[in-house]
Amino acid sequence: MCEKPFLIINFGCLECKHIISNAKFSYYIKWQRLHWLSLQTCYRSSAYFEYYEDSLAPFYEKKYEFLFDYNIELLGWFFKQIKLTPEIGFTEEYNKLTEAGDFRNKFNKNEVHNVDAKVYFQVFSDRNAFIPNLSCIDLLFNQGPQTKLYF
Repeated sequence: MCEKPFLIINFGCLECKHIISNAKFSYYIKWQRLHWLSLQTCYRSSAYFEYYEDSLAPFYEKKYEFLFDYNIELLGWFFKQIKLTPEIGFTEEYNKLTEAGDFRNKFNKNEVHNVDAKVYFQVFSDRNAFIPNLSCIDLLFNQGPQTKLYF
């Protein structure tokens, strides 16, 4: 598994505070091509990749200016595939979260959390144990229409 990070967003000043909806993509590195090739390599042999491939491909062809727009469209695509219609709302202004409602610093990515994740077949199950909470794309490509049952 490759863990080399590459820059896909450009804030201009990394030390400054930014409004997330203003984060722009950088196309200096052809990240869309790299990401799409990674998805094809990892999931081509999954049960449902080919079923979703044609409708997902445009997200790796269209040049988006803002990361926020891309994420919202991709989230909408995902929910459409699994036939869920959640209500997604946005704030008009910054609302400071109380300590009880702010989970940004509650989790350490290096710690294992005891979350009961339903086990499902993953493409690399022959080489690795089940990896919970990998991604919604992993779930979709491996479970297809059954993905909805995990929500």
